[in-house]
Amino acid sequence: MNPAFLAQIAAARPLQNTWLSANAGSGKTRVLTDRVARLLLGGVEPQHILCLTYTKAAASEMQNRLFKRLGEWAMAPTDALQTALRKLGEDDLPPHRLQRARQLFARAIETPGGLRIQTIHSFCGSLLLRFPLEAGVPPGFAELDDRAARLMRAEIVEEMADGPQAQVVRRLTEVQAGEDFGKLVEEISRHRGAFSGADTTELSAIYDLPAGLTEGDILADVFFGDEAVWMSGVVDVLAGGSTNDAKAARALGALGFGSPTSKTLEVLEKWLLHQGGGKDPSKHFTAKVGEFPTKDTRPRLGDLIEPLNDLMLRVEAARARRLALAAADKTRALHDFAAVFLPDYARRKADRGLLDFDDLIGKARALLRDPSLAAWVLYRLDGGIDHILVDEAQDTSPDQWDLVESLAEELIAGEGAGVRPRTLFVVGDKKQSIYSFQGADVAAFDLKRAHFGGRLAGGPGLETLSLEHSFRSSRAVLDVVDATFTPVQHQALGGPPQHLAFNDALPGRVDVWPVIEKEESPDPDEWFRPVDARSPEDPRVVLARKLAEWMRESVEAGVQIPQVRDGALLTRRVHDGDFLILVQRRSPLFHEIIRACKALGLPIAGADRLKLGGELAVRDLSALLAFLDTPEDDLSLACLLRSPLCGWTERDLYHLAQGRKGYLWEALRDHPAHPETRAFLDDLRGQADFLRPYDLIERALQRHDGRRRLIARLGAEAEDGIDELLSQALAYEASDVPSLTGFLTWMETDDVEVKRQLDGEGHRIRVMTVHGAKGLEGEIVILPDTGDRKPQERDQIYRLPEGVAVWKTAAPESPPVIADERAARKEREAQERLRLLYVAMTRARCWLITAAAGEITQDGCWYNLIRDGVARVGAVALGDVQRHAFGDWPAPLGPQIDAPKGVASLPVWLTRPAPAVLQAAKVLSPSDLGGAKALPGETALPEAFAKARGTALHLLLERLPGVDPALWPDRARSLIEDPTLADDMLAEARAVLVDPALTALFGAETLAEVAVTAPWNGRVLAGSIDRLVITSDRVQVIDYKSNAVIPATQGQIPEGILRQLGAYAYMLDQIYPDRRIETAILWTRGPVLMPVDPDIVRQALSRTTIA
Repeated sequence: MNPAFLAQIAAARPLQNTWLSANAGSGKTRVLTDRVARLLLGGVEPQHILCLTYTKAAASEMQNRLFKRLGEWAMAPTDALQTALRKLGEDDLPPHRLQRARQLFARAIETPGGLRIQTIHSFCGSLLLRFPLEAGVPPGFAELDDRAARLMRAEIVEEMADGPQAQVVRRLTEVQAGEDFGKLVEEISRHRGAFSGADTTELSAIYDLPAGLTEGDILADVFFGDEAVWMSGVVDVLAGGSTNDAKAARALGALGFGSPTSKTLEVLEKWLLHQGGGKDPSKHFTAKVGEFPTKDTRPRLGDLIEPLNDLMLRVEAARARRLALAAADKTRALHDFAAVFLPDYARRKADRGLLDFDDLIGKARALLRDPSLAAWVLYRLDGGIDHILVDEAQDTSPDQWDLVESLAEELIAGEGAGVRPRTLFVVGDKKQSIYSFQGADVAAFDLKRAHFGGRLAGGPGLETLSLEHSFRSSRAVLDVVDATFTPVQHQALGGPPQHLAFNDALPGRVDVWPVIEKEESPDPDEWFRPVDARSPEDPRVVLARKLAEWMRESVEAGVQIPQVRDGALLTRRVHDGDFLILVQRRSPLFHEIIRACKALGLPIAGADRLKLGGELAVRDLSALLAFLDTPEDDLSLACLLRSPLCGWTERDLYHLAQGRKGYLWEALRDHPAHPETRAFLDDLRGQADFLRPYDLIERALQRHDGRRRLIARLGAEAEDGIDELLSQALAYEASDVPSLTGFLTWMETDDVEVKRQLDGEGHRIRVMTVHGAKGLEGEIVILPDTGDRKPQERDQIYRLPEGVAVWKTAAPESPPVIADERAARKEREAQERLRLLYVAMTRARCWLITAAAGEITQDGCWYNLIRDGVARVGAVALGDVQRHAFGDWPAPLGPQIDAPKGVASLPVWLTRPAPAVLQAAKVLSPSDLGGAKALPGETALPEAFAKARGTALHLLLERLPGVDPALWPDRARSLIEDPTLADDMLAEARAVLVDPALTALFGAETLAEVAVTAPWNGRVLAGSIDRLVITSDRVQVIDYKSNAVIPATQGQIPEGILRQLGAYAYMLDQIYPDRRIETAILWTRGPVLMPVDPDIVRQALSRTTIA
C-alpha cells in the first residue's frame, strides 16, 4: 500500500492517543472521518465521541463525509464492504463486524442530539444549556449576534455619557482623540479578562514608575525656577541667528517658564532633543548638547550656553518618565471606563438572557475549572465523552485549550466511570496558523503537545505523527513552496516545510509575472470623471485588466489542465471555475479585479464578503422603502426609478423631473407615460401601512418580479444581498414592533457584513482573501496582491504578556514596555504573514501564478519570496515570465467550435393539453386511524408527558436487549436526558426484559422498530412495528402499550389499538402472503403479553372511516 495511505491509517488508529501534524492537502479531514468511523465500528456509541472543529463549515463537511461513508457501508455488497474496511486498516472482519458496519448509519442518525461534530463555541453552548445553574447563566439563553452586541454597547455608552459616569466617558474620548469609539468599546469587551481592577499603584508599576509620581514631580526635576531669567537672553541671541535659530527663538520665547506644564516640556523636547527617525538611532531623543544652536550662533551665547546645556540634559532625562506617566494616565482612563462599562454590559446581557461568543468560552471554561463544580460536571459528562478529537489545533486560543484540557482531565489521568477505552486525538499544522486576530496562539501547539505528552507518559502514551504527502498539489508547486522559505523563516512555520506529492506524475507550473510598476502621474482626468475613479494607468487597474484578459484568452484558446483519476493521468479543457484569485486583504486591487472581470463579461462569483449597505440591490430596495415611508423624498424616488425595479433611463427621469412643480411623486402621478411604474408604486403604497417590512419587500420581489429584475441586471451575486436584507427584516421584527420607519432607522444604525460561501460556485471565477480560502483549493491559483505592504495597527489596546490591557500610545511617545510589545507584535505579524503565504501557495493544485502591482522594495514581500523560491528550484524565462515546471503540460486544444444547430420541430407533446396533476397519496400512520386508545376511566396524562414516557420506554426496549443488565442504568441515562424519567422508565422496561415468559420476544433473531408501508384504500399506510418475530411459517407482531389500566380480555381492547394492529397485519400480509400473521399486545405495566385474534383486528380496520 502507498506510504501516504499507511500514514493515514496509522494516524486514524482508534484506540491510540495521537498528536498529528498534517501538511496542507494531506487529508486530515479524511483521517478525522476515518477515526470516527473506526471508533463506531469498534462498538463506541456515537454520543461518546466529541469532535471539535474550528468552523461550522468544517463541522458540516466532516459530518457529511461521515454520513456518506456510513451510508455506503449500509448498502454495499459484502465484497465491496470488506474492501472498504480493509482500506481503513480493519483486517479482522467476522460476520458480526460487517453486520455492525451496516448498522452504523442508522445508529448515527438515531442518536439523540446527533453526532457530536461541532465547533467549540457550539459545544460550549450545549454544555451551558445542560448546566445553566451550575454555570451561572440564564436557562434557555440565546446567543448574542454581532449586530445586537454593537447596538447594546452603544446603548450603554450613551447612557453612561448622560449619567453620573459621564466623566469616565469624557476622559476616554479625550485619550482616544477622535477614533471610532465603538471599535474601542468592542476591543474592551473582547479583552474583558485583561481588566481585573488594577489600581493606580499597579498600573504605575507596569511602566516602572514610583508610586505616587505626579506631573508636578517631573516638572520640578526639570525646571529650577530661574529659566525665565536666562532664557530671555538665549531667545534674543537665537533671534539674530540662522533661520532655524530664529524659529527656535519664536517657539521658546512663547513658553511660560514661570508656570511650566507638560506642554512646555513637550515643546522643549522638540527643540532641544534629537527627534526619532534619524539615520543614527543612538541619537534618537538625546540632548543636542554641542549641536544647538547652530555653530555660528553658539559662541554668541557666552555664559548662557551652560544653563541651556544643563536644561537639555534635564529634558532628556525627564522624557522617559513623562511618556510613562502619560501612558499610565491613558491606561488609567481605559481601566476606569472598563470598570463601569463591563459590569453593566454583563448585567444587561444576563437580564436579556444573552451570551456572546466570548461568554460561551469563558463561562464553560470557568464551569470546568471550578473545584466545587468541575467534579460534578465531569461526572455527568463522563458517561457521554470517551473520545475527544480536536481539529485545527494550531488556531486554538489559550482559553479554548484550557477548556479541552478540563474535558480531558479524567481521560489523561486514566480515571472515569467504567472500563471503556478513552482517547485524545489532536490534529493541526503550525504552518497554517493564521487567526491570531481571533485569539489563536501558534506557540500553544507545541506547549500543549508537551503537556499532554507528559501527562500521558505514565499510561497509554501520546504518539506524535505527521502527514507529509499532499493529495492536492503537483510536485512543481510543492517544490517551490519548500524553497520559498529560507532557514531564517523556518521558525515562523514551526520548522522547515517538507512536502511529498502523492500524485508524483502530475504536471505542474509556477509562474512569476513581471511587476506592473507605477508610472508617472498622468494628466488630470476629465472634469466629469468621478473623483474616486482610478486612472486607467493605475498599476492596480492595469494588473486587474491583464488578469481578466489572460483568463478569457486561456478559456477561449482551449488551454488544458492535467488531472489524475484513479491513478491515471488525464487532461481536460480549462473553464472559468478553475481560477481562484487570492488577495491578502480586500484592497482596491480586490475590487478592480472583480470590476475588470465583469467588464469583459467573465462569469465571476463576486466578492467573498459584502457590506449590506453597499450592495446595489439592497440600495435599490432601501430606496423603495424610503419612498414608501416618505413619498416626498425626491432623491429616493429618483434612485428607485433608475433602478432595475422600474427600469427608467436618464432621459425618462430628466423629462419627468425637469420643470416640475412640487414633489417628484406628484409629477409622476400626473405623468401620462409609464403606467406600469405607477401601478407598481400604487400597490405598494396601498400596503405600506398594513404589511410588515419583510412582507413588503417580499411583495416587491415576488409579485412585482423585483428579484428577477435585480438579478438580471446586477448578476447572481445580488441574491446574497437580497436574502440578507430579508433576514435583517425578520431579525428586526423579532426584536421590535414592526414598522417601516423603525426598520429604516434600524438599518441605518449598523452596516451588516455578509460572508458568502464561494466553495461551490461551479464554473465561475472566485476572488477572495487567503483567510477566506482556508480549506479550499483551485486548479489555477493566482496571487496578484504580493507587492510591498505597510501593515496597519488597528488595535487601540495592547494586552501585555502579563495579561493586563494598556493603552497603545503612538510609536514616538511610547515608553519601553509599549515599545517592546509593539516590536513583539510586529515580529509575530511578520511571522503570521509568512504562514499566510504558505496557505495561499498550497491552495494551488497544478498551476500557481504570482503577480504584483506597484513597488516590491521589501525583502519580505510575497513577490520577492516566491520569485527567489522559483529561482532556487530552477526557472526558465518565457519572455518576461519566469516559470518553474514539472512534467509534460498538455497542449491547448484551440477555440471550441460548437456544432451548428438546426431548427428543430416542436415535439408532439407540446400540442397536447397537459395531463391532470397527479396527487401524491396521503400517508396515514396506523396510530392515526381513529378510535379510543384507553379504557374508560383511565386518567389522561398531559400529551407531552405521555409522549415522552412512550418514546423513552420504546427506546429502552429497543436498545437494552443484549446489553449486560449491570450497564442498563448508565445506558438508560445516556439515552434519556431527564434522569427522573430515565429511572422510572428503566424500572418498567426491566420488569418486561427479565420476565422469563417474554424472553423469547427479545432474542437476537427478533427485529425491533421495523418500518413497514403498503397501499390501502387509495392511501399509503406507513408505520413502525415495535417487535417482529419472523419464522418460516408465521409472522408475529408485538405492539407495546403502557396503559395504566390493562383490559381483562381481548374483547375489551380499545378500538384504536385494534385498528392499529389491524393495519400492521394488513401490511405484513402484503409482504408475507405465504405465512400466518399473528398479532399481540405487550402491556408493559403488567407485564402481560395478550395475543389478539387476527380476525378481530382485521374487522376493526374495516370499520375505519378516514376522510
